[in-house]
Amino acid sequence: MELSDVRKVASLARLALDDEELLASGNQLTSILEYVRLLDEVDITGVAPMTHPVPAENVFREDQMLPSLPREAALSNAPKTDGEFFVVPKILEEKGA
Repeated sequence: MELSDVRKVASLARLALDDEELLASGNQLTSILEYVRLLDEVDITGVAPMTHPVPAENVFREDQMLPSLPREAALSNAPKTDGEFFVVPKILEEKGA
């Protein structure tokens, strides 16, 4: 792998590497790409494409109406409350302010 390619990959990964590190990374990337090229030798004739390596399906439960947590219990560990709601710092400015 050429040093300019390694430099570009390092830049895209936001890595600041010196020339020695670029050379070592280039050798490692070359080894990785050579290993991945072994996949080209695998015969995949008749193998259907799949989105996941193992069968998976979502498991949903039925919605059930249950009693909710009492307000006092929900607010009991809040750092700040007005007795009815959680009080949080304002993070958005009002329009026209």
